[in-house]
Amino acid sequence: MQIICYFVTFFACTIGRICGMGGGVIIKPVLDSTGLYEVAVINCLSGCAVIGMSSWSIWKFVDKKGSRIQLDVTIPLAIGAVIGGIVGKKAYESIEGLFVDSNTAGGIQAALLFLAVLATLIYTANQRRFATLHTSNKLACVSIGAGLGMLGTFLGIGGGPFNMAALFFFFSMTPKDATQNSLFIILISQMAGLLSTIQSGILFTIPASLICGMVLCGIIGGEIGGRINRHISEDTVTLLLNASMVLVMLICIYNVGKYLA
Repeated sequence: MQIICYFVTFFACTIGRICGMGGGVIIKPVLDSTGLYEVAVINCLSGCAVIGMSSWSIWKFVDKKGSRIQLDVTIPLAIGAVIGGIVGKKAYESIEGLFVDSNTAGGIQAALLFLAVLATLIYTANQRRFATLHTSNKLACVSIGAGLGMLGTFLGIGGGPFNMAALFFFFSMTPKDATQNSLFIILISQMAGLLSTIQSGILFTIPASLICGMVLCGIIGGEIGGRINRHISEDTVTLLLNASMVLVMLICIYNVGKYLA
């Protein structure tokens, strides 16, 4: 059972590192579809794996002096993402409390994730048709980050695809620049989410071997994904991002039927 989690984490974080999605957007719906764990446990496992991958990746950016992270923009975005993440987590917990079976909330979460990813896919596939912005106002950055954090945390995925689309549109970043900045935002928001999870006690119900294994697989996947990213074009990064979102949407359709049928 744990082997499945490790394989999914490795694959997701490899793709997530290449495209800047963080991996959670794949880990979450795939593990939901297996039914191995409850939705709340999967959210926690996904967050831990993504923290491991993004931490390692950002350290490598800095260590090799190849960082494209624009701190003047990304720090306000990350601060907003933390605030939004707290709101998103509370919103999900409120909806989850409305149902006797927590899986019902998971089905609603899957349906909303499908719609959000579809909207993101439509934009990224047609982004060259849209004029982009060069947002620099700090309050605007915090507000954008709050929206991203709320959406990503509510959907339990870290917000990778939404981060990429926002960085394309609001900040005119290239796919590779957006990849690094997205991972930085994901790291900060996921760490805040983990603190909240620790307070809830869910983390302590999960075997330590499973958490450590997923973190390790996330780091290995992130390392391999980073090496691939350095050797492919900007257009290929965008293509893989779009293909990954199609995969996530298909899994979401399955999960909606599984949880709500």
